[in-house]
Amino acid sequence: VQLQASGGGLVQAGGSLRLSCAASGLTFGSYDMGWYRQAPEKERELVASLSSTGIPYYAAFLKGRFTISRDNAKNTVYLQMNSLKPEDTAVYYCAADNQSGIKYASSIHYWGKGTLVTVSS
Repeated sequence: VQLQASGGGLVQAGGSLRLSCAASGLTFGSYDMGWYRQAPEKERELVASLSSTGIPYYAAFLKGRFTISRDNAKNTVYLQMNSLKPEDTAVYYCAADNQSGIKYASSIHYWGKGTLVTVSS
């Protein structure tokens, strides 16, 4: 199984980025997908998840700024990030799970390698 995340980069505060995660080696449509992030010296935290049935979940701190979506035909999950803030700076990781553990980092079946998002003030 491979999860290849892309789309990170440097952006000014208030800007937008769209992350993509292309999955291979798994039956994508049957997996819950998620985005986590980890800032320096902080624990990895859940940003958003999207179940195999299309039910989204967002961390409370996002306050509507991010949107998760998936294209099962392309085996890809996306994270549209708007109104970015310096505190959003982190490595963003794509995750896949099919045992109802997508919201728990310790339960995740598969992780991608991460893509760095840097938001300048």
